[in-house]
Amino acid sequence: MIAIPIIIQNGITNFVGMLDNVMVGQTGTEQMSGVAIINQLFFVFYLAVFGAISGAGIFTAQYVGQKNDTGVRYTVRFKIIVAFLISAVATAMFFFFQDQLITLFLHEQGEGIDSAATMKYAKEYLNILSFCLLPFALTQSYSGTLRESGETVVPMTAGLIAVLVNLFFNYVLIFGHFGAPALGVKGAAAATVLSRFVEFTIVAVWTHLNTDKNPFAAGLYRGFHIPGELFLKIVIKGTPLFLNELMWSMGMTALIQCYSTRGLSVVAAFNISNTITNLFNVFTISMGTVVAIMIGQILGSGDMSGIVDTDNRLIAFSMALSVVLAVIQISLSSFFPGFYNTTDEIKYLASVFIRTAAMFMPVGAFLNSAYFTIRSGGRTVITFLFDSAYLWVISWPVAYILSHYTGITIEWLYVTILSLDFIKVIIGFIMLKKRIWIRDLVGEDNYS
Repeated sequence: MIAIPIIIQNGITNFVGMLDNVMVGQTGTEQMSGVAIINQLFFVFYLAVFGAISGAGIFTAQYVGQKNDTGVRYTVRFKIIVAFLISAVATAMFFFFQDQLITLFLHEQGEGIDSAATMKYAKEYLNILSFCLLPFALTQSYSGTLRESGETVVPMTAGLIAVLVNLFFNYVLIFGHFGAPALGVKGAAAATVLSRFVEFTIVAVWTHLNTDKNPFAAGLYRGFHIPGELFLKIVIKGTPLFLNELMWSMGMTALIQCYSTRGLSVVAAFNISNTITNLFNVFTISMGTVVAIMIGQILGSGDMSGIVDTDNRLIAFSMALSVVLAVIQISLSSFFPGFYNTTDEIKYLASVFIRTAAMFMPVGAFLNSAYFTIRSGGRTVITFLFDSAYLWVISWPVAYILSHYTGITIEWLYVTILSLDFIKVIIGFIMLKKRIWIRDLVGEDNYS
């Protein structure tokens, strides 16, 4: 009941994102590369928002298990405040430093890809897409709370409507159908912004019109008081999560930057590969959200019987599912790049990246579930060390050294970096066995 709506929403979102990507890919390699660079930068913002509200989300899930509506209301207020703050900072960054950020990925190696044109399209896409920062952040604040409260259908419905809006206006504005001008990447950005506003409107309006189902929404904006003790607890638990998601997303972007030293063709190929890989990863990533919600509510209820068995079953199911999905993804690796209007070299590299990512999918499934298990008990410093610190201390230095000081091919560079995650698997398995994550964070709170 929890997993299926989340999987449907994320699956359709990524499917339409894939169609969006293919549509942009039809307009040319420079356009596709420009959009890919901006999407990688926005990836940092998306995960920064996710990390910032996740700290409060841990408390939300446990307050729901405790049936403490006032506690939930305080956590939502916290989420809304940080959504505004992060959106403001990101908007300023993308406005004042866009040239410097985009240039990080522009490495030509005689591939026939125009870096100046790529820069032009990237800036066009970024300047419009920036308008969706705040509605996205606010949507995550509302949708995350609804999911943590057990209401997954409404966020799913809002997401479905939003992606359909995005798909329709992509078709209209990218190619100029129904009398509209053909705007290319500008049209893709405008369609995304419109869809984000639609999604936020649906989620927020439903939440406030149904206060019987969402008691936390009653008086939500009647001031922004949050008890100092709770505010401090959320900050203490949430800051490592925020830093983790921010640094992990920046680390993944830094890895792409290392890969990009092998040329703009690599950036374009990763864009194609990540499009289909993200679609298949929806299932295992959604299972991480399910772990966070179910384990968090059990911890908040105070009834710990069977919690380890429940967690083990969720992790096992996620890994088994990833094996099936990996086989399907590998079978699609040869012809999916053919949907793009680009060079044979880029199509070949994309196929290699798709197969490689699929082979490591079960590893990612285990690590994702382990991360959310440990996080559910508030062990946020440990998750920080387990996730982003590992990336920056181990994965990125290896990628940097190999990409800048050796002649290793991009194919073997990618395999090498993914293989480093086997060390994390061992660490994660040990932490789960020690059961350090079984902690009730809100048992003594009685806000009213």
